[in-house]
Amino acid sequence: MIELWTNGAGMPKAFVARAQRAEAAGFDGITIVDSQNLNGDCYVALGLAAAATSRIKLGTGVTNPFTRHPAVTASAIATVQAVSSGRAVLGIGRGDSALAHLGFAPASPAKLAAYLRALRGYLAGEEVPFDEAGDLDRLGLADQPRSSRIAWIRPGKYARVPVDVTASGPKVIAIGASLGDMVSFAVGADPERLRWAIETAHAARAAAGLDPAALRLGAYVNVVVHDDPEAARRLGEAGTSLFARFSAMHGAAVGPGRAEDQRVLESIHHAYDMTVHSRSHTPQAARLTADFAARFGIFGPPAHCLERLRALAAMGIERFVIVGPSRDAEPAEIQRAEARFSNEVMPALRA
Repeated sequence: MIELWTNGAGMPKAFVARAQRAEAAGFDGITIVDSQNLNGDCYVALGLAAAATSRIKLGTGVTNPFTRHPAVTASAIATVQAVSSGRAVLGIGRGDSALAHLGFAPASPAKLAAYLRALRGYLAGEEVPFDEAGDLDRLGLADQPRSSRIAWIRPGKYARVPVDVTASGPKVIAIGASLGDMVSFAVGADPERLRWAIETAHAARAAAGLDPAALRLGAYVNVVVHDDPEAARRLGEAGTSLFARFSAMHGAAVGPGRAEDQRVLESIHHAYDMTVHSRSHTPQAARLTADFAARFGIFGPPAHCLERLRALAAMGIERFVIVGPSRDAEPAEIQRAEARFSNEVMPALRA
């Protein structure tokens, strides 16, 4: 069964309303951005949404290995798991805007891998070794903890929160395949790029001595439904330029693709203005071309969107996080495009 998710951002009350609308529309899940300088706290929003919904899954989209200690992240998402009766998913990547607005680049793959190992231990209720930088000994206590554990997480009482690693390059795809329960690709909707990502994940999973078939695969995909493909592309340009940049995070495009597409990816990187992150009518959005967008995203009438999504599902993608119209687009246009996806694409995709 294909899972269809949407996403959200902003302050908690607005996210709760969006989660309720998404549940009513039939979405299986909703993610919320974790970017402390640009949005309200994601775990407050997820907790409130858990109380205001009954079915929809709730996840971070995505958190990072820098702004919170792994014990804090584990405790926060496990709390959402408890209050939502098992509907939480922990989405994590290297970090982007959350780190940029603190003056940092994304965390290294090695940092992410170490964080994931500790995080999984905490989520399982296991003892996790202290960080070597700890200095508790200097207090001279009569006794003290010798390792770290979230005492209230008891295996069997609460189902362990699944960890979903969002990835666009081969190193993080491999890390997610070996340390995550799911890998969600952020490489666009081009079948060639997704096929490469899937093969990379399966190879890494097998190299780690794990069953590739047990790894769940997801994808963040830019989709806007509109009878005019160019109008659809314009409606989704903020998210398209944002996700395209992930494939050229450090300047050089990663993954397969046409030479022209690689040039566009690198052009978006060189033009990217983080002060207008995730907005329309920006220097990065201006670097998109119609040909590139048609391959990287899915823009057009319902039948076209349905055909493209079915083809990706046939490749093994089990969960789609649909990145739709830009949040700063005309509200009426956003509503129409999202309603057409929910009413005309979603039911047919599940049929």
